[in-house]
Amino acid sequence: MMKVLNTVKNNKLISFVALTYLTLGIVLPDKGAQSFFNSLYYIKEMLIIMPVILLLTSLIEAWVPTKTIQNMLGEDAGLKGYIFSFLLGSFSAGPIYAAFPVCKTLLNKGARISNIVIILSSWAVVKVPMLANEAKFLGPKFTFIRWILTSISIFLMAYLVAKIVKKEDVLKKSVEFIGENTDEGILNIESSYCIGCGICTKLAPVTFAMENKKAVVINQDIKEEHYESIQTAVDKCPAKAIKLRVENIE
Repeated sequence: MMKVLNTVKNNKLISFVALTYLTLGIVLPDKGAQSFFNSLYYIKEMLIIMPVILLLTSLIEAWVPTKTIQNMLGEDAGLKGYIFSFLLGSFSAGPIYAAFPVCKTLLNKGARISNIVIILSSWAVVKVPMLANEAKFLGPKFTFIRWILTSISIFLMAYLVAKIVKKEDVLKKSVEFIGENTDEGILNIESSYCIGCGICTKLAPVTFAMENKKAVVINQDIKEEHYESIQTAVDKCPAKAIKLRVENIE
């Protein structure tokens, strides 16, 4: 019973959604069934798209130098960064949720908050491939005016968000220094997030291994000589599935 309660506590959002579906299924069976099958459709779509996006983030993480991201999208990119962000989002394809892991990777690589807001916003509402369809159904004048006003709003919103939200508020630290060990251990992998890319096992083979196409921790004894490779694995994990809590390093 306690295990079930802990599972519910650790997965509050999923538990809330499951309870909502259950309640809807009892009160309004037809609507509950319709909602459930609609959700399955979107889950199927995500299962098709997200592996490709996670592969893309892995390639960005491994092949695109941090300095390049900082020059194009970083704090000192200036007007060039705004324009590049707008074009990147505008010419991107796919649903908006595909942009989230990409933007998180860009943040880790040194992109500024305002440029991330521009990428997300233009990805969601500007998309150049969709403008032709919009003009076909709603007319060129409507499309042009809507595009201009939307673009202005995007840059204004990016400025305001960057003033209010700091990068450290968005990026969680990979390493947390705590006074005592947790029940989960010092080093953990969220298996539900792990995509089985094997990067961690190559960077820190003493600590990580692959089991059933998922990475697992095989050594919780973090020595000083292993720490750098472990931290590199934490930073380069495309799914951000590795959590490292350091009490002390011998």
